[in-house]
Amino acid sequence: MEPAVSVTILLLFLPLLFLLIYRRSFKRIPPGSLGIPIIGQSLGLLRAMKANTGEEWFRERVRKYGPISKLNLFGTSTVFLHGPAANKFIYTCSEKLLANKQPASIRRIMGEKNLLELSGDDHKRVRAALVSFLKPETLKLYVGRIDEEIRLHLHNHWYGNNEIKVMPVMKTLTFNVICSLLFGIERGPRRDTLVKLFENAMEGVLSVPINLPFTTFNRSLKAREKIKSIIMDLIHEKRKKLEISGISSNEDLIMSLLSMKDQSSDSPVLSDEEIVDNIVVVMIAGHDTTSVLLTFLIKLLAEDQTVYKYVLKEQEEISKGKALEELLSWDDLAKMKYTWKVATESLRMNPPVLFTFRTVLQDIEYGEYIIPKGWQVIWASCMTHMDENIYPEPSKFDPSRLESQATKPPPYSFMAFGGGPRMCPGYEFVRIETLTMIHNLVNAFTWKLSLKDNIFGRNPMPVFNQGLPIQIELKKSSAEM
Repeated sequence: MEPAVSVTILLLFLPLLFLLIYRRSFKRIPPGSLGIPIIGQSLGLLRAMKANTGEEWFRERVRKYGPISKLNLFGTSTVFLHGPAANKFIYTCSEKLLANKQPASIRRIMGEKNLLELSGDDHKRVRAALVSFLKPETLKLYVGRIDEEIRLHLHNHWYGNNEIKVMPVMKTLTFNVICSLLFGIERGPRRDTLVKLFENAMEGVLSVPINLPFTTFNRSLKAREKIKSIIMDLIHEKRKKLEISGISSNEDLIMSLLSMKDQSSDSPVLSDEEIVDNIVVVMIAGHDTTSVLLTFLIKLLAEDQTVYKYVLKEQEEISKGKALEELLSWDDLAKMKYTWKVATESLRMNPPVLFTFRTVLQDIEYGEYIIPKGWQVIWASCMTHMDENIYPEPSKFDPSRLESQATKPPPYSFMAFGGGPRMCPGYEFVRIETLTMIHNLVNAFTWKLSLKDNIFGRNPMPVFNQGLPIQIELKKSSAEM
């Protein structure tokens, strides 16, 4: 064949070759649609969350596309992953591939320096600082103070009432415990202002990040700035207190973080900005997640008398070994094994957080697909909680599920507290607060649901439409105290 003819044929086939290579590469991007620019599928997901059909929304994607698919959420090209293998991949993936970058709405409201945003050495440093205060060895010293705070809450919000709305009062409880124990904020105008600001900030955590007047996102950003100002004032006040005393302090979380110094340079371990952003995250996580858990527990104990009787028996046994008005101790909490199993099973069936995000730092091969650099990954890790292949009869409440080897789920199937190096640092704090509240509640009150149907949606965490009203009755023994 003449050279000129060969070159001509090659030139004719080059475009076809490039097209085949392009199409082959394009096919490796997960299936699905990116939808309308910026908006994508955001509104559909938010509507499903509000109607408490968010998990079904994701399951429909799995039925349509399989365990990996592409979409557009909150202005960013996104890949959705599903299943225990996805959970393991995300929680063990190198931080050089997947970064803890959240959507713009979450990042701007919670702050750039919070634990959910950081990776590598910065994540380890900030996490270590938080864990130093939230570890069991430290928290065991605060059990009595948490018990006091809960008893005060019951007297202020439960005693003397015939009916209460559980979710609002649980939010009040968890907020007050956090203010007292973690931040050292006394009751008064500052605390009252903060609770309203945090509620406003949470409303825009999942929203299209367009900062225009009168939008939810705009209101949340304004609330965030006011929260930052209040926390900075607290930091300055507590720093002066430390300078006067001249000694480090674990009086509360802020004091503990301010007291930490780098051993080699004697400089602060955390900057003021890092303290502010992580105080915001701790407040949101501790305030909302624990209040959700307690609300569902109270609902469950009203609906399942068998479980209620076992919990009551366990808590009454603990009370019998204590003097009148004696506060709970760390050893008492260790005896509440059945109660914590009930709480754990409640978390399996009603997880406070439905999904989480990561950002892709470089192209990632996952199965037969490529997840492109710059995209974000979303996964609903708790969807495995209701997988009948993992949990037989997943809709059945069974506190013994997680204890026996026969029914114990495989790794990365129970994700209520995260996994691996991203395990929730506040786990012990949640456990102490939950067990202490249930102990006081079942010993002092009986209750029943006021409504037959108690509907809830997610915004982004569960919110009961009517607040879960219950009719309460003070036990005779408590009334005589």
